[in-house]
Amino acid sequence: MTLKIKDIVNRDIVTLTNCEYEPIHIPGSIQPHGFLLGADDTHTIKYCSGNIDQYLGKTYPELIGSRLDSIFDSKTIGEIKAALRKPSPFFVLPIDLIINQDHYQIKVHKSEDITIIEAEPRLGNVEGIASVYDQTSQFVLYMNQTDTLRELCDMVAKGTRKITGYDRVMIYRFDQDYNGEVYAESCRDDLESFLGLHYPHTDIPVQARQLYLKNLSRLIVDIGYTPVPIYTADDGTDKKLDLSLSVLRSTSPIHVEYLSNMGVGATLTISLVHRDRLWGLIACHHYSPKNLSPELRLAAQLQGQFITSQIDVRQSNQEYEVSRQTNIALEKLNAVNLPPIIESMKILSISPQLLKVCNAAGVSIIVGGEIFKNGHTPSDDCIEKLSDFLEEYTNETHFTTDRISEVMPDWPTAFSIAGVIFHSLGNGNSVIWYRPETEKVVHWGGNPQKAIVKDENGLHPRNSFHLWKEIVRGRSNPWAQPEVNAAANYSHYLQKQIGFMLLSREEERYRRQSIELTEINRELENINWISGHDLQEPLRKIQMMASKIKSQNEDLLPETVSHTLGRIQHSAQTMQNLLIDILRYTQIKHTERSMSLVDLNTVVAEVLQEWHDTLSEQNADLTVDYLPKVNAVPLLTRQLFSNLLSNAIKFQNRERQLKIKIGFDGPKIYEPYTHETCYRISVTDNGLGFEPQHASQIFNIFKKVHYGEFAGSGIGLALCKKIMQAFKGNISAEGSLENGSTIYLYFPVNFK
Repeated sequence: MTLKIKDIVNRDIVTLTNCEYEPIHIPGSIQPHGFLLGADDTHTIKYCSGNIDQYLGKTYPELIGSRLDSIFDSKTIGEIKAALRKPSPFFVLPIDLIINQDHYQIKVHKSEDITIIEAEPRLGNVEGIASVYDQTSQFVLYMNQTDTLRELCDMVAKGTRKITGYDRVMIYRFDQDYNGEVYAESCRDDLESFLGLHYPHTDIPVQARQLYLKNLSRLIVDIGYTPVPIYTADDGTDKKLDLSLSVLRSTSPIHVEYLSNMGVGATLTISLVHRDRLWGLIACHHYSPKNLSPELRLAAQLQGQFITSQIDVRQSNQEYEVSRQTNIALEKLNAVNLPPIIESMKILSISPQLLKVCNAAGVSIIVGGEIFKNGHTPSDDCIEKLSDFLEEYTNETHFTTDRISEVMPDWPTAFSIAGVIFHSLGNGNSVIWYRPETEKVVHWGGNPQKAIVKDENGLHPRNSFHLWKEIVRGRSNPWAQPEVNAAANYSHYLQKQIGFMLLSREEERYRRQSIELTEINRELENINWISGHDLQEPLRKIQMMASKIKSQNEDLLPETVSHTLGRIQHSAQTMQNLLIDILRYTQIKHTERSMSLVDLNTVVAEVLQEWHDTLSEQNADLTVDYLPKVNAVPLLTRQLFSNLLSNAIKFQNRERQLKIKIGFDGPKIYEPYTHETCYRISVTDNGLGFEPQHASQIFNIFKKVHYGEFAGSGIGLALCKKIMQAFKGNISAEGSLENGSTIYLYFPVNFK
C-alpha cells in the first residue's frame, strides 16, 4: 500500500507586526547541511526531511513508514537508545557512523513521543575529545587569569574566536528589559567594532528568548540557505513537529532578513543562562557561509557554561569593595551612642556616615512628624509627599529605584532627584536616601525607534546599524546590592532606636502626668477634708440656729417664716448628707491590703438588723439565700448591702407590698463582666424599676433616674460600683419601669 505523503511546513504568514507570536519551534523544515528522521517508539519512521536522497540514496516516500533498522545497524540503534537516556542532549558527543561508505555524526533527542535523529556529514578537519579537553583547560586558565567579569568575557570572546574561526565573536548581555549590550568582543581588524553598542529588545523577541533557554546552541551554516521541508504520512490530522531542541531547525525568515541586513553569512549562538534567566549570548558572526563540527560547538557551549558559572563570583568580587565601605559606615553609625530623645535624629541626620552607608547624595528621616535631612534632598513638602506615597505604594515596607518617575509620574524634576531607597519605620516614620539624576549617553546599533522599516514591499527589520546616540535622563546611578543591603540593615536598627526613643518620650510624659496627678490628688484630699469637716461645721450651725429660732419663737412666728426655717433645716441636712456620701466615695481606695475572707451571711444579718424597724414598718417580704464567703473588706461590704437595701426601700411601689430577695448562684464564669470564676449575688425588688437603657448609667456618680419626691445625692449606686471595683469584682443591673429591678454583684473566687 502506497502512503499519501505531505509536508508539515508552517506557512502561516509572519510579519514584524505579529512576529512575537511566530511559532519558530515548529517551522516544519530544516537547514540543508544535514538530514532529519523522526521515529515512534516502535522504531517506525514517521517524519523525514526532503533531502534524504542526497545523503542515503533513498527518497522520503520510501522511508516514511519503514523501520530504523532499514538504515541503521543494531549497534547504532543501541547507541541511539543510550543517548536518549542521557540527562541533557546538549553536552553529549555525537554518534559516529558510516552509511554507504560516508561518515556521519548523529545527534538524537526526544520530541514528545517522537525520537528525532539528525545527521550531518562529518567535516574534513574533525576535533577529537582531546582537542575539546584542551580547549576546556584553556577556559579554566582564563578564569584563573582574570578578576572581573568583563575581563573574563573579553578572554572568552578571544578564545572562542580562535578555536572556531568566526570573523566576530561577541558576548551579548541583556538588561532587565532584555535590551542587549555588546559587553565583550573579538573581531577581525578590518571590521568595525560593535563593542559597547546597545540593541533593543525587539531584535530578539520573546519566543526566541524562550527557545534560547531550551536549546543552548544555535547554528546557521549559510544565511542564504533554502529550507528543506519535513514530510510525513497524510492521515488527515494537522501534524506538527516540535524542533525546539533540534540542531538543524530552520530559522525564522524575519531573523534571516535581519542578519542579511547586517551582512552576516553564518552564525553560532550560545545561550548564557544564569539563575534560570537568559543573562546573555555568545554571538559568533561570519561574513560568508561557515560550518562547525559538533565537537567545536560543544567546546563553545562549555565556554558559555564557564561564563555563567562565574557571574556570581565575579559580580561578588566587583561588589566587595562597595560592601566593605558600606560596612565600615554601618559600624561607625551603630557605634554612635544616641540619647533617647527625638532631637538626637538631628545629630544622626548630619552624620556623613549616614550618606556613606549606601553612597547616597542626600538623606531624610521623618520621625513624629518632624523632618531631619542632610545633603542633596527635595523640599520638606516633597519629602512628606514622597514618604506618604511610598508608605501606601509599598504597604509600609521598602522600595528601591533609580527612576522614581516610573512609579510617581508627577514627581517634580526641579530637584533632579531620580534614585531613592525608601524604608518605612512604622507609624508614619520613614528614612529615604537620595541620588541625583545622572545624564547618560547610550550608543545604539541603529535607531531603536526604527527597528521596523516600512517600504513599498511591506514591513522589514531595520537595515541600518550605524551608531545612534541617545541621551537618557531621569535616572540615577543604579544602587548596588551591598548598598541596598546596608540601607536595609541600618533601617532595621533605626526603627528599633526610634521605637526606643518614642517609648522614652512616652515614659517621660507619663512620669510628668503622674507627678501632676499626685499633686491633683493631694489637692482633692484637701478638698475632701474641707468637705468632710470644715464645710459640715457651718451646716450644723445653720441647722442648730434654725432649730433654735423655730423652737423659741414657735408661737410668735408667722406660718410662712416657720415653713421657711423648716426648708432651711432640710436643705442643710441634704447638703450634709451629700458631703458625707462624697467623703465615703473618695475614701474607697487602697483596700487590697485590708481585704479578708468575709462571710456574707453575717454581713447581711447585721445590715438587716440595722434596717429592722424600717422593714417592719413597710411590712416588707424579705427572702435571703445562704450566701458564700468572699474576699472583701467587712466595713465596705456592710456599706454595700446597706446602700442596696436603702435603694429598694426608697424606690418601692406604694401600691403593692415591698418584696426583696437577696439571692446567690455560682461559682461560674459570667460573661461579659469578667473572665474569672465568680460568685454572683443578686438583690431583687418589685419597686419602681427603671428603663432598660439606663442600666449602665445608674452607676454613674450623681446620676438619678427618679426625681421629685425621692431625696438623695445620686451617689449610692456609684459608691456600690466603686466598692465592687475595690474588691476586683463587678456590678450590673437589670430592670424595667414599674416592674422592679435586680442588682448583680460579682465577687471573684480568687482566695484559698
